[in-house]
Order: sequence, then C-alpha cells, then structure tokens
Amino acid sequence: MEDRTTLVTGASGFVGSHVVLKLLQRGQRVRVLARRESSRKNLEGLEVEIVTGDLTDRASLKQAVAGCRRVYHVAADYRLWAPDPSVLYVNNVVGTRNLLEAARQARVERMVYTSTVGALGHGENGQGASEKTPVGLKDMIGHYKRSKFLAEAEVMAAARTGFPVVVVNPSTPVGSRDVKPTPTGQMIVDFLKGQMPAYVDTGLNLIDVEDVAEGHLLAMEKGRVGERYILGNRNLTLKEILEMLAKVSGRPAPRIRLPRPVALGLAALSTGSSYLTKRPPKVPWEAVRMAGRKMFYDSSKAVQELGLPQHPVDEALAKAARWFQENGYIK
Repeated sequence: MEDRTTLVTGASGFVGSHVVLKLLQRGQRVRVLARRESSRKNLEGLEVEIVTGDLTDRASLKQAVAGCRRVYHVAADYRLWAPDPSVLYVNNVVGTRNLLEAARQARVERMVYTSTVGALGHGENGQGASEKTPVGLKDMIGHYKRSKFLAEAEVMAAARTGFPVVVVNPSTPVGSRDVKPTPTGQMIVDFLKGQMPAYVDTGLNLIDVEDVAEGHLLAMEKGRVGERYILGNRNLTLKEILEMLAKVSGRPAPRIRLPRPVALGLAALSTGSSYLTKRPPKVPWEAVRMAGRKMFYDSSKAVQELGLPQHPVDEALAKAARWFQENGYIK
C-alpha cells in the first residue's frame, strides 16, 4: 500500500493544530514534528504520529520526512521580542533551509510553506496590499519579520530550482486553540480581563483560523508552485475590532485613543525593562512600531484561485473569546 503520510511542523501551535484537524477529518495519516519542550495540549486525543525533534536537528528532520508525500511547514518562532534575536534567524531561516533540504532528499512531492503577511509590502492610502506589492528587507520592522522575509526567500529560491512548494501568507488568525497565546490572542485575553484601557490608531486584517487551515489544504491541492497566497478576510481598525469584541463578550470597549508618541514611550520602557527581567514585555517596541501602519491586505487571489472560505470574523472573535474563557485564561 502506498504511504500517504503527511508531515506537519508546528502542529502543537495555533494554526498548525487546525491544519492537523483538517487533515484528520479528510482521513489522512498525519505525522508531526514536535520539540521536546513544546506543550502537547493541542495534540491531546489526536491520532497522529509524533517525531520528537526540531528544525535545527537534521537527523530528526530526516526521520520526520521519511516516507512522506506532502509537508506543511507551519512551524515558526513567532516572538516580537527575544533576549537573543539571533535565535529567531536560526529557527526561522536556517530551520526552513534544513527542512527544504530534507524534503528534497526524501523526494517529497509537494510542500506548503506558512509565511506571514508581515513579509509582504504595505498598501497606500488605506488600500490592501497584495502578493505583488513591492517590498524589500529594508521594509521589515523587527527581527521576526526580517527572519520570515529571509525564510520566504529561501523557499522561493527552492521553487525556482524546481522544488514543488507553495507559499501561504496568513494575515491575523483568530479562533480556538491559541494555547500560547499569539500576540493577537493575548490582546483578546487582555481585553476580556479588562486590561485594555486604551487603543492605538492601527488596523489589521482578520480571518477565522479554521479558514486559514482550510487555505493551507487548498494551497496544497490547487496552489501554483512558486506562488504566494494571502490568507486573509476583513480589514478592520483596532477600534472596530475592540468594538466587535465588546459586542460578543459583553465587556465595554476602551474609548481612549493613545497618541503614538505616548505608545512609543510606554513600549520603550516596557521593552527596556525586559532586558533586565528576561520576561517578554507587556508592550513590545516592535509591536508599536508595526502599528504605525494599518496592516490591510487583499486576499482576492486566494479566494479566486483556491476558493479560500470567508467566514464572518465577528464569529471567529466570539469563538476565540469563548475558548479563552473555557480554558482558564480569564481569571
């Protein structure tokens, strides 16, 4: 019988766990690569084969890809602050290069790489950026975005040499199973705790995390090799997002808009203290710098070519709020 095992990296994380669920629902045999120290909460009760290792351990990658026809590389070191930023480049750039090489040697038939809209350009005058919006490394704010930009460049170079890989660029997913949580998930938690007295003038493109996962499977089936696809849905200002959260949770939305210089000052203090405490800042410097531009995107290419679903984002926010409450994040 032909081996139809599919490998998913980052399966214990937010997006990766939803990709695994979608694959299992379709009856696929799933193998996951999980670091020894990673939480396995999102893998509990799932019929998956676990290979313990990481993207910097080539022997574990060789074991993980052996016999796999398809690979979803969802894993990423997603932090807007790290005591040693070089770790982000090792995990995101070198790790991706290692997996590409292992997949090539294992004769993997097709791969989907999870990038981010943060590696793309910015639209002008409130318009959503597309996959073709011009961008360079100099446009990347912070080490996370730079590392993902460079990792995507590795993937595109592999595609140009004939390796069958498709890139997806999720915008801002929201929903259940955000165990860490992500920076956006933490914002939702803070809101539900009543710890968001003010907001800044920025914007995000939101999408239900289940639609992002479906977009991965659609990219595997229908995506063109060497192309990127924005997995997004609705462009909203932060004020609009918080008003939606207020509506679905019954908690009041903050009414004070924080001037940008004040936000930058708070971020400088918060991030500066983190180098002393070694704890992540409550207000990351890079996050406030990113907020200087509305991160609006146009996902029409993925909708038209892949059939990316577009479920209402207010329902996704409600699912996120409910999941955080049911799983003890809101004391």
